[in-house]
Amino acid sequence: MENSIIFGPIPSRRFGMSLGIDLSPKIKQCNFDCLYCELDGSKTVSKQDKNDILSVQNIIKKLKDALNEHKNIDVITFTANGEPTLYPYLSILIDEVDKIKGSKKTLILSNGANIYKKDIQDTLLKIDMVKLSLDCISKECFKKLDRINSSIECQKIVPGMIEFQKKFKNQLILEILFVKDLNDKEIELELLYQNIKKISPNRVDIGTIVRPPAYDVKPVDYNFLEYTANKFENLPVVITHSNKIKNLQSFNQDEIQTLLKRRPLTYEDIDNTFDADSKKRLYDMLDQGKLKAILNNNITFIKTDI
Repeated sequence: MENSIIFGPIPSRRFGMSLGIDLSPKIKQCNFDCLYCELDGSKTVSKQDKNDILSVQNIIKKLKDALNEHKNIDVITFTANGEPTLYPYLSILIDEVDKIKGSKKTLILSNGANIYKKDIQDTLLKIDMVKLSLDCISKECFKKLDRINSSIECQKIVPGMIEFQKKFKNQLILEILFVKDLNDKEIELELLYQNIKKISPNRVDIGTIVRPPAYDVKPVDYNFLEYTANKFENLPVVITHSNKIKNLQSFNQDEIQTLLKRRPLTYEDIDNTFDADSKKRLYDMLDQGKLKAILNNNITFIKTDI
């Protein structure tokens, strides 16, 4: 299981080749239980289980090994099976990564729930790119869609983002994932627009469900995303699309299992990421029943349950 601390490389159209650090590789530990989550639904937590906290030394060792193997990395991404800011040694870890990253950038993918806390702000100020989710503004929407832990004061999230952006010297990206009949209502769109203008991020990524969700919820259509992008006038909005970058890598069976456990892949993802030998290895595993193909919203994904 330790091998899954580091995963990738994964090509990203906006960040280049990313090597991920999973700060909760064994179990999902999150203060949200979002309906659309790619991971299975689970009870929310306010902090990581002390028995499942990785040591900084172990993470750095795994990262060094991965960086020696993969030379064309553009960004090192802090993420988790859940919420990475719950990791109690994140600030120390960032300092240690900075010592070995060279010209590579650091990125964190966070749900934004803890951004109003001073210690979290101070920690994230050290990262090159911070990507925060903001699916809702109203308390009702937060509770229904993001299913927040009781410890979160959701009314403080937007003021926390505003305060953070005033201090942050690097790139702040907001991400909104729209779910049909939940945060696509006109009143929620207007609240998002007015509050995002106050936050003033460097970019706003808007998208919808693509990968199989934890619960039975549906995506919005592309026309809605275009409508929203036009409604959010004078904001740097990007409608997210599927990845079309080709950067072929070699993966053994264990690495394939780790990658698919972290993120189900489409056939397009596989064509863009796996070299010929790795694709053969993956399709052999599929034939042997070690992997499975599932259909979600008319898109086939390859995933593992192991």
